[in-house]
Amino acid sequence: MRLDVVLRYVGLVMLFIAGFMLLSAGISYFSGMDSAFYPLLLSALLTALLGLFPQIFVEKKEQLSNREGFGVVVGSWLVACVVGMFPYLIWGGEFSLINAWFESVSGFTTTGSTILNDVEALPRGLLFWRMSSCWIGGMGVVMFALVILPSMGRSKMMLSNVELSTLAKENFHYRSQMIVQILMVVYLGLTIFSTLMLKVAGMNWFDALCHGMSASATCGFSTKNSSLAFYNAPMIEAVLVTTIIVAGIHFGLIYATVTGKRGNIFRSEVTRIYLLLIFVASLLVAISLSVAGLYPTFGQSFRHAIFQVSSLITTSGFATADTNTWTSFAIMILIFVSMVCACSGSTTGGIKIDRLVLAGKMLKARMKQQRHPNAVIRIKLDGVIQENDTLHTVMVFVVAYLMLIFLGALIGALFGLDLLTAFSAAMASVGNVGPGFGVVGSMDNYATMPVVLKSVYALLMLFGRLEIFGLIQLCFMKWWK
Repeated sequence: MRLDVVLRYVGLVMLFIAGFMLLSAGISYFSGMDSAFYPLLLSALLTALLGLFPQIFVEKKEQLSNREGFGVVVGSWLVACVVGMFPYLIWGGEFSLINAWFESVSGFTTTGSTILNDVEALPRGLLFWRMSSCWIGGMGVVMFALVILPSMGRSKMMLSNVELSTLAKENFHYRSQMIVQILMVVYLGLTIFSTLMLKVAGMNWFDALCHGMSASATCGFSTKNSSLAFYNAPMIEAVLVTTIIVAGIHFGLIYATVTGKRGNIFRSEVTRIYLLLIFVASLLVAISLSVAGLYPTFGQSFRHAIFQVSSLITTSGFATADTNTWTSFAIMILIFVSMVCACSGSTTGGIKIDRLVLAGKMLKARMKQQRHPNAVIRIKLDGVIQENDTLHTVMVFVVAYLMLIFLGALIGALFGLDLLTAFSAAMASVGNVGPGFGVVGSMDNYATMPVVLKSVYALLMLFGRLEIFGLIQLCFMKWWK
């Protein structure tokens, strides 16, 4: 592997990130040059310099090998999280080294967990950088950069193929360059729609933009300490529920639906199951809350239920209520949707509905195979026959995913967390969900966690965002030769 070539492309991504830091400094400047202006400006200059060095000293190469493409993608994610710490560290406040790392990783992986006790104490420029990190991460650090990078021939195709998972590519029937453009158009359109509707619903322009960016990325970062509970506005909640549910659908299907093509949302088996799961889970939670008398009417119970179910299944992590006070039945439903999450090809994390559907079909096929040993059974998803390699990868991923949660929960318990907190914190980190239950509930944060656990959860976030195996490859040094 040519590490110098990998560093050159990672440097281009750093230049792209520096541009967003500079934009955040501009927000700071027009907000009365608040206390974040100089930290953001200095961070932008430092990141830009680091990104420029490989552009100057490394010769441009048009083609990348598979290993080099992989190195660029994983390296870009890691470097993005490192340079993303700069504004936090220079600004200070609650941001120690580990806290800055945790917040940066949480943003870029769109997890939405936070160590901040007082989000509202942050100046506007830093708030906007916080939202920018999750907005970049929602699209994907590399995919986002590919939109603005100069023509790279086959290298661009290589990087987009490495960044997208096999399941995510299934509903894209276009060339790699077109896929990147479709992702960007849908992502920008969803962000603009959400921002405008939130403004109409009663937010000011800055809060509307920040929440629109966060919702489109299914991150859950908010400008308020109590998240969406601060507004207590059904119209705002309705806009965000719509945004995050749409953001949880495969972007290729959204594009096909808007442009009137055949392979759209209404013909997708996965999307139908996803929407049905949201409705059924919300209804069950609402009934549980209503029977327990936690809210005066069933309408209010359903309002809070559908918001929290939608928020967790899309890994958004916004909150309108303290779910720690809800019934055990409701919490179990929320834990289930937090593990499954939404569709591949979206901005969400988790196992994905696609894998759950395939796992169910594999179980059904196995039972049928036992009754008819000589039968040839083909498993289809949205009418497409799935190859054995794909099915094998699905099951390996699910097993690895559950093992990571168990390992994270075990480490949490080792450091004194109660069982619910340890399990849900690990689950929320691997799934990039954000809030869990117990100490890390919907109205709480990760500030009180020991340094070791913050480091572990940040690592789990990266594992989840890179779909586990991407980060594991770094451990095999022989692979890099």
